[in-house]
Amino acid sequence: MRIVALDIGDVWTGIAMSDPLQMFAKPHRTSRTDELISTLKSLIAEYNIKTVVIGFPRTMRNTISEQTQKVLNYKELLEKTFPEITFPLWDERLSSRQASSIKSPKNKQEKIESHSLAAAVILDGYLARLRFQKSLEPSDDTLLE
Repeated sequence: MRIVALDIGDVWTGIAMSDPLQMFAKPHRTSRTDELISTLKSLIAEYNIKTVVIGFPRTMRNTISEQTQKVLNYKELLEKTFPEITFPLWDERLSSRQASSIKSPKNKQEKIESHSLAAAVILDGYLARLRFQKSLEPSDDTLLE
């Protein structure tokens, strides 16, 4: 089952998606934030999405900013619109900077598309945590010992 991640901005939202095995994150697209509900409806239907990770923009001092509050408000809207989906928050500090270090945007279109790369950075961190948690679970082999 695939997982989606969002890098929500005032105008643009980056969308990334995992592979079916939840090993890799890749940029999917950048959507206008005011069209995000419609875009998510399509993705959820097409890929049977059950989890949408939301980048959580805390400040470097770990405080809540105006943008943090906007994301929390949007998360609330998403939870009401899609009650069957879980929306975990993931610390997105420096995700845009990491995305820029991977591919520095050279023009306006690349700047818009960089949001989906930032979403992929967010999703990659989330998937890494899932893999780590799974590695701590006892395997069937250890139960036989």
